[in-house]
Amino acid sequence: MASPTGPRPLANLSLSDQLRVDRLPQRIGLMMVGLTGFGLSLALLLEAGVGAAPWDVLHTALAGLLGTSVGVMSIAVSFMLLLAWIPLREQVGIGTVSNAIWVGASIDLGLWLLPSVSGPVAGIGMMLLGVLLNGIFAAMYIGAQLGPGARDGLMTGLSRRLGRPVGPVRIVLEIAVLLTGWALGGPLGVGTVVYALGLGPVIQATLPWVTIPVRTVGGRPVGPAAGPSRDDEDGAGEDPPALPA
Repeated sequence: MASPTGPRPLANLSLSDQLRVDRLPQRIGLMMVGLTGFGLSLALLLEAGVGAAPWDVLHTALAGLLGTSVGVMSIAVSFMLLLAWIPLREQVGIGTVSNAIWVGASIDLGLWLLPSVSGPVAGIGMMLLGVLLNGIFAAMYIGAQLGPGARDGLMTGLSRRLGRPVGPVRIVLEIAVLLTGWALGGPLGVGTVVYALGLGPVIQATLPWVTIPVRTVGGRPVGPAAGPSRDDEDGAGEDPPALPA
């Protein structure tokens, strides 16, 4: 894993490269721990009763309307978003499919295991713990470098297509999702605001500790010093256009 002295750049690997990247079993293990903890911490936020994460405001509202679970709706929305990746030409990775399925399953597992709290003090404490853990576990699955989740890919894809920075695109998406979920009766509250403001800094602080840098793909060194690979010469290994600053 990376040294905590500074962040390592995150790779943008195709699915074929992910299957040949160095330390793949270690990456899959880190990713699965991260996805499991991510889903469980979202359940912790829901059980705190003081507001859900923005996307879970929508998932909870839809679950109530359709008579299903929050986790099932999370999975369904994830696969709907993946359809939007097709015109955006985003690359589906190992982590993309794993994220779509396993986070929803972990949310439902957490809602089954965790007790609801009574009282605002306990609820706020549970919420703060949920935000902290969610950021840590999110950094873990991101640091595995096996592909973005459906929501993250939608953000980066729209950023490239619209020529807009990632930050404003993410904010517009989150606000649109949040207002839709709230209008449908989702659990908007102080926890939603704390999550929106606090998640990014927690992920940023955690990433240097958990990122597994990409050193080789298919046995070939990766990096400027490695020189162009055969895939690069053919054009197949080129990275997509950089995101707007």
